[in-house]
Amino acid sequence: MGMAAGPQKGLKSEINVTPLVDVVLVLLIIFMVVTPMLQRGKDVKLPQAAKVDEEKKEVDPLILSITLEKTVWVESDQYDDAGLAERLTREFAAQPGRKVLVKGDQRLTFGDVRKVMETARKAGAKSVSLAVEELKGK
Repeated sequence: MGMAAGPQKGLKSEINVTPLVDVVLVLLIIFMVVTPMLQRGKDVKLPQAAKVDEEKKEVDPLILSITLEKTVWVESDQYDDAGLAERLTREFAAQPGRKVLVKGDQRLTFGDVRKVMETARKAGAKSVSLAVEELKGK
């Protein structure tokens, strides 16, 4: 009667992996872009605050980190007092309106952090902000 009741020849059931590869590559690119932003500055334990100001992202801020050992880092370069003033002066000559974000370890005294903030102001910083962690669960 013409039609065979057995399995059809020539049809393969294979999984199409192209969409999977596309998704994985997009995720990889996202992680490659985001990871360097999370690693900027040195790792310090930030003080906590109940109210955190929302920043407007006009200009990428210059990140100064002060570790518990009182070493000062600009992005990922370590500086002494004289070198810090020189680097900041160069940065503000290149970008006069650039903001400064100070990441000071919460175990430091206010005087240690204030000294770095004053150096930034003398070098020409228009805006100096302190990085804090937002308190959760209130």
